[in-house]
Amino acid sequence: MEGGQPAPFVDVRQVRRNFARAAGGYDAVAVLQREIASRMLERLDYVKIDPHCVVDLGCGTGASLTALGERYPTARILGVDACEAMLRVGNRQRSRLRWMLPFLRGPKSASLLAADAQSLPLKNGAAGLIWSNLVLHWLVDPLAAFREMHRTLEVGGLLLFSTFGPDTLKELRSCFSDGDQHTQRFADMHDYGDMLVECGFSDPVMDVERLTMTYPSLDVLFSELRRNGSTCAMVERRRGLMGRHAWKAVCDAYEELRYEGRLPVTFEVVHGHAWKPEPTKSADGRAVIRFDPKQRLR
Repeated sequence: MEGGQPAPFVDVRQVRRNFARAAGGYDAVAVLQREIASRMLERLDYVKIDPHCVVDLGCGTGASLTALGERYPTARILGVDACEAMLRVGNRQRSRLRWMLPFLRGPKSASLLAADAQSLPLKNGAAGLIWSNLVLHWLVDPLAAFREMHRTLEVGGLLLFSTFGPDTLKELRSCFSDGDQHTQRFADMHDYGDMLVECGFSDPVMDVERLTMTYPSLDVLFSELRRNGSTCAMVERRRGLMGRHAWKAVCDAYEELRYEGRLPVTFEVVHGHAWKPEPTKSADGRAVIRFDPKQRLR
């Protein structure tokens, strides 16, 4: 992705297939996803808002709904995801918890909605906070999603999101030499910042952190990526299995990176937040000018 343009060639049907296959066991392997969600929650400690409605966009099985419900107990909590299988698993889990712990609050009041982030069936200004954890890199057009988030937020509402940056899985990409796509295409944080400004958000703040996870083997890494739905879903991805010699060459190349008995894997995590400001134009395109009353002279 360059110049703020949308990421091309994402196979949306493959994205949904990947997550549908992973739905049943997703929570057992979504360690990184939970860690990043925890760091996003810490960022909310520095924000003073009292939203009437919180939208978790790309909620998956709804792992963050409990924490959001506890943080904003009077708000309506809405989980939105494009993969219905993930929502069904999450709904079963919450039903089981409510049966075991009838006094549980938070998820009990959460609603779930199957919808595309690029075309949300929500009213203008419906949300005071939109939370989105690791979703944007799975979309055909993140810019369209940002436009929908801006439309859906009320004036003064906050967008808080995370996604993966271009250094994510860089070790894995460097080991392939066949010219095919083997990971998602990840955008730079500056591209996301440009998109936020283009969509009308104010005061966008972007920062990045790099996390390194380690694995005993390449097979274990690929198994975890499959189990949490994170395998490549680009249109230009390789179809079918690699030949034995080609796969051995990939494994040998990665082995050269082994450190203290483990294979390192980099995840570049992009964090961003921005606000929806007062409009500067009316719906018919006329400029909006506000006059502050001045104190009357004596």
